[in-house]
Amino acid sequence: MGSRRRVRRLAVCGTVYGWCFGHRHDRVRGYTACSSTLTLWRPGNRACLRLLFRPASDRAIADGYFDEGAVVRLSDREYLNLHEPGSVRALLDEALVRGLFPTTGTAEVDGWPLFDAVRPRHPSDGV
Repeated sequence: MGSRRRVRRLAVCGTVYGWCFGHRHDRVRGYTACSSTLTLWRPGNRACLRLLFRPASDRAIADGYFDEGAVVRLSDREYLNLHEPGSVRALLDEALVRGLFPTTGTAEVDGWPLFDAVRPRHPSDGV
């Protein structure tokens, strides 16, 4: 089961990016694990960056408990909503700084390191 994909646009320094959020349950591999995906592209170009968020012991994604689009670091309750343009812009900016956006084809990248960069842990958190 997947979510409806709503294609949106975001302008960054004169470049327009298309983006959409997706959530899916992976029954193809024989289990019902889910993932949330933020897909970004430049219209008119086939290059595509797919940020993949999978749940882990200290990470949660929207799957009925949190808002749709939520990705959460449980240890300090830091949160981003992948439906929000501000969250998408922060992740895109970090991906561009790291050189993750491909020039051709599709690059699928673990989104959690980018999350940690845009929502850093505070030293006072003790984590």
